[in-house]
Amino acid sequence: MNALLVELEQKRAQLRLGGGEDKIKKLKAKGKLTAWERIEYLLDSNKKYIELAQFAGDNMYNEEGGCPNAGVVCVLGYVKDELCVIVSNDATVKAGAWFPISCKKNLRAQEVAMENKIPIIYLVDSAGVFLPMQDQIFPDKEHFGRIFRNNAKMSAMGIPQIAAIMGSCVAGGAYLPIMSDYAFIVEGMGSVFLAGPYLVKSAIGETVDAETLGGASTHSDISGVTDNKFPDEASCLDAIKGVMDKLGAHPKAGFNRKEAKTPVRKTEEIAQILPLDRTKPYSMHKLLETLVDEGSFEEYKKDYGKTIVCGLARIDGWAVGIVANQREIVKAKKPAGAIEMQMGGVIYSDSADKAARFIMNCNQQLIPLVFLQDVTGFMVGSRSETGRYN
Repeated sequence: MNALLVELEQKRAQLRLGGGEDKIKKLKAKGKLTAWERIEYLLDSNKKYIELAQFAGDNMYNEEGGCPNAGVVCVLGYVKDELCVIVSNDATVKAGAWFPISCKKNLRAQEVAMENKIPIIYLVDSAGVFLPMQDQIFPDKEHFGRIFRNNAKMSAMGIPQIAAIMGSCVAGGAYLPIMSDYAFIVEGMGSVFLAGPYLVKSAIGETVDAETLGGASTHSDISGVTDNKFPDEASCLDAIKGVMDKLGAHPKAGFNRKEAKTPVRKTEEIAQILPLDRTKPYSMHKLLETLVDEGSFEEYKKDYGKTIVCGLARIDGWAVGIVANQREIVKAKKPAGAIEMQMGGVIYSDSADKAARFIMNCNQQLIPLVFLQDVTGFMVGSRSETGRYN
């Protein structure tokens, strides 16, 4: 198990390199920061963050050279003590071009912001749609155009959207930053236009350079598309921090937190609790002891529907409801003193009933849910179909 964890960390480290060290060197030669460096500059250093959809694009589009991390880094973290979503294009992956999976990942990031009513920051550095696959990006409502609909929906919902134009923003890639509430641009690097100089020359015969066509001065001084221009990326990112520092307070979900306590078991014990052979049983209660604060777990209907463990607990001080599959074989009491052996990791009708009732309670009481899923599915057979387990 530890060997697998090392392999996982190596894979994560490789993903941080995006398109590779050579591409990073070329990016640095232009005076640019990497997608991760931009994010790390923004994030509060004393708080934790979560990366979203880290392995999106894994082993996809190999015939096109691959698309590690879907060509975009998405993080849920804190900027000036304000929880937000950060979306950062990785210009080392096909110049930040959008593949179909890039679109899906961006949509997911927007959904997280919309569902939780938290600000979203776009660090834009994209060549636009990956043209050889453009027919797979625009065709229906769940693709590229949905992003701009979400821009409008979030604006209507009062969810702040801040965009920093740190590289090329062409065609469809130009709509997202200019539909944001704040649009900042880096001088000499950022550009926004529907068509670049070569296409303009081909289409209407006009000869114009990129800076004049859609650079920082053009859009900050003349068109008014961007709000402010900045001499470098650091000052542009500082401006984003300045906006985040002054956002008004929004209604909270009512989450409850107290001082955190250390779990009974160490996190490292998970490697011993989980078997490498996924058909082998293990105790979900032992696993929960590595996660929840000591003495905080209040199990719900512990003697009923035993193949699912439900209960209230605290994780790092936060009050949560837990729904977890029990992988051990359990004994279920039946009428007339009968005992039935139930297979771990299988959902029986009594377990499903318990979980549904518990989730309803948490929903009514504004308690967030944590799911620990390791399930092979519902029990099959005539008894299950006719409901004769009860």
